[in-house]
Amino acid sequence: MRVVLAEDLFLLRDGLVRLLEAYDFEIAAAVETGPELARTLAELEPDVAVVDVRLPPTHTDEGLQCALEARRRKPGLPVLVLSQHVEQLYARELLADGSGGVGYLLKDRVFDADQFVDAVRRVAAGGTAMDPQVIQQLLTRRAADDQPLARLTPRETEVLELMAQGRTNAAIAERLVVTERAIAKHTANIFAKLGLEVSDDDNRRVLAVLAYLDHGR
Repeated sequence: MRVVLAEDLFLLRDGLVRLLEAYDFEIAAAVETGPELARTLAELEPDVAVVDVRLPPTHTDEGLQCALEARRRKPGLPVLVLSQHVEQLYARELLADGSGGVGYLLKDRVFDADQFVDAVRRVAAGGTAMDPQVIQQLLTRRAADDQPLARLTPRETEVLELMAQGRTNAAIAERLVVTERAIAKHTANIFAKLGLEVSDDDNRRVLAVLAYLDHGR
């Protein structure tokens, strides 16, 4: 699996390269600036891009904008964004097109090797890997002024948060110590209350929920 990595801090970039290589990823390129990232993504078309939001020369949202442009050129390009803080605007931009694997992790998660590597693999496979803090803030923001979301029970909200992180029904059931049948019932209720079509495709289901939270559908 070929990875393009963009991170301007040398020690973190070097550490991520070593970590990913230890888990049998191929590092196609490791760059430190926005222009380098744009050029590399256009030339190499990797299986997944792991990108810091803030890159030189602007140190604003250079990395994110390069990733979004690459996804416009190649729809569905898997992108995992790393950020120092929860920035809802960036999360919404990344999720806006609803196609292909996407992820948004706080950099603190990088220090949990298994969790980080699982997120990279999940995104590369077309799934979703969202930081729990990002999901919580999106849910809280939408719940304040969105009636359908407000109709969810506390348990359904908890299930929705775990769904949005990219977890399967089996994983949610294990986390909440209930049966998969119970989770399937909660999931059906969530889709009904949010006006979303029920789907057996877990990734499409998660993306639909995130798109709803983003656009207020």
